[in-house]
Amino acid sequence: MKKSQSGIYERYIKRPMDFSFSLLAIIILSIIPVLPIVAILVRVKLGSPVLFKQKRPGMDEKIFMMYKFRTMTDQRDVNGVLLPDDVRLTKFGTFLRSTSLDELPELFNILKGDMSIIGPRPLLVHYLTLYNNHQKRRHEVRPGLSGLAQINGRNTISWEDKFNLDVKYVDNVSFVHDLKIVLSTIKKVFVREGINSETSATVEPFKGSK
Repeated sequence: MKKSQSGIYERYIKRPMDFSFSLLAIIILSIIPVLPIVAILVRVKLGSPVLFKQKRPGMDEKIFMMYKFRTMTDQRDVNGVLLPDDVRLTKFGTFLRSTSLDELPELFNILKGDMSIIGPRPLLVHYLTLYNNHQKRRHEVRPGLSGLAQINGRNTISWEDKFNLDVKYVDNVSFVHDLKIVLSTIKKVFVREGINSETSATVEPFKGSK
């Protein structure tokens, strides 16, 4: 796709498609009813609140509140400090993550315009001060439910590789590219690849590039 055509898609078509597909997905998943069942199971197995809420930077580094189903307990030590992730992450929580069911509430973020179906994953706010100029470019587009890094290793590749893939996506936004990522994401969900890193229950924190 030519750059001019890519720009038209990104500026005029991508957002209406995101809104339409996220609204349709929310309706279907409520009727089936996947969303209510997962919410009830989270409440029973992991307690309240059902949703995990956290501020994340979006397009142009604008901060928004991201929603996910919680996957960890609130277990603490005798001093009231939260226990490590691998202790608080239950088998049910691992199942939610491996199937990406914990990500479903982000459909509401897409509906609101905070996120897109496809784009760089929204990361922690305090990472903003750690990015170099190249890595900051990941915020030139809306963050996504899935992205190029998620279909190329997800949590098993280095932070530098993730950011390079994010910027590569920013420079190549197109309908065809987004469609390929959607199809690859569906395949990855069924295969359940790249959920955790090799040395952590989730993923190691980003501490800046050398």
